[in-house]
Amino acid sequence: MIRRLRTASIIEATTYLFLVAATVVKYTHGDDRGVSLLGPIHGILFLVFAALVMMNYERLGWPLWRAITALFIGSLPFGGFWVERRWLAPLDARPA
Repeated sequence: MIRRLRTASIIEATTYLFLVAATVVKYTHGDDRGVSLLGPIHGILFLVFAALVMMNYERLGWPLWRAITALFIGSLPFGGFWVERRWLAPLDARPA
């Protein structure tokens, strides 16, 4: 469960960065194909990340405020990487 959430967090954050790059291309070169393709993909992946956080925050030992904070941070560029590295990776390293 933690590995799935970590993977979702990394993939969501990566698509966010690609979407930011596509947005730069859109406004500097007038080509919006990247945004048209990556926008919906990133949106779906963020919803998957959000659903996994909300379905598993109690199993992670998180209070609700931390789950909501993870969603907020995940909505920022590089935020998904931060959540994965600071909050999820240490949980995955714990002995079972």
